[in-house]
Amino acid sequence: MNLVFFLIAAKDLMLPCLSKQLLGMECPGCGIQRSVWLLLQGEFVAAFKMYPAIYPIMGLFAFLLLDRFFRIRYANAISIGLMITSVLMILANYVYKIL
Repeated sequence: MNLVFFLIAAKDLMLPCLSKQLLGMECPGCGIQRSVWLLLQGEFVAAFKMYPAIYPIMGLFAFLLLDRFFRIRYANAISIGLMITSVLMILANYVYKIL
């Protein structure tokens, strides 16, 4: 029951983007809060459309959490690959928004 109240209140507690307010253009992180909120609601396609880098970032966090508890061979190379993928997705999304 607390999760329902959290989901209702979370939309009202989202932080505004200062870059968008002050400069009039979105920052590379614009949309990530709303994307996480959509994921919590089960709207997986809408979350991807809002912020396409959400899935590589989630994969990175899940891998880093898993690596914390289990010994994974080549964990350093895998985490670097996931980080590069996340950064490339963030930059591609940002360039797409600008154009």
